[in-house]
Amino acid sequence: MPDFAEPLARLIQEFKRLPGVGQKSAQRLAFHVLRAPREDAERLSQALFDVKDKLGLCESCHNISDGDLCPICRDSARDPSVICVVEEPHGIAPMETTRQYNGLYHVLHGSLSPLKGVGPEQLHIKRLLERLQQGGVQEIILATNPTVEGEATASYLSKLLKPLGVKVTRIAMGVPVGSDLEFADEVTLTKSLENRREM
Repeated sequence: MPDFAEPLARLIQEFKRLPGVGQKSAQRLAFHVLRAPREDAERLSQALFDVKDKLGLCESCHNISDGDLCPICRDSARDPSVICVVEEPHGIAPMETTRQYNGLYHVLHGSLSPLKGVGPEQLHIKRLLERLQQGGVQEIILATNPTVEGEATASYLSKLLKPLGVKVTRIAMGVPVGSDLEFADEVTLTKSLENRREM
C-alpha cells in the first residue's frame, strides 16, 4: 500500500471499515473528499452526525425514525389491519418500491440464530405481540430473508402467531423474473415449485 499523509491514510482506513468498500474504493472516496470543496466535506460530516444524533427507533414498529413514530406509522392512509414483518429496517425499502403494499411494518432487528446467541429475547417480538393485543390486525406477512436463519424465524413466528387467531402468510420465493432456469440453484427451484400457483 502506498504511503499517504496521515490524515488521508486515516480517512482511507475509515472508509475501508464500511461494508463493501475495499482499498481501491476507499482511496477513491478519500481523494474525492480531498478534492471537494470544504463545504461538501462539512455537509458530509454533518449528515453523519445527524444520523447518529437525530435518529432512533419508531415506538410502534422499530423502523428508523426521526420522531416517536416513523413516517409509515404516522401515515393515516396505511392499512393497520396488515403488518409485514422484516428482519432489518432496510428490508422495508424493497417492499415500498413495489407500490403494491399499503399496510404497516414490524422490524425485528435480526433473525433467530442460536449459534450466534440470538434468540427470541434479542428480537423485537414482544412488541409485535403487544401490537396484536391492541386489536385490529387481521394478517401478518412474514418477509424474513430466504436464509436458514430467516426461515427459522418465519417458522417460529408462524407457530407463535397462528394460535392468536391472526392470518399468517409468508412471501413467495422462487426464480427471479428475467433469469434462466439453468442458473437457478436447487433451493430456489424447490421454493419455486412449492410456491407455484394455478393459471
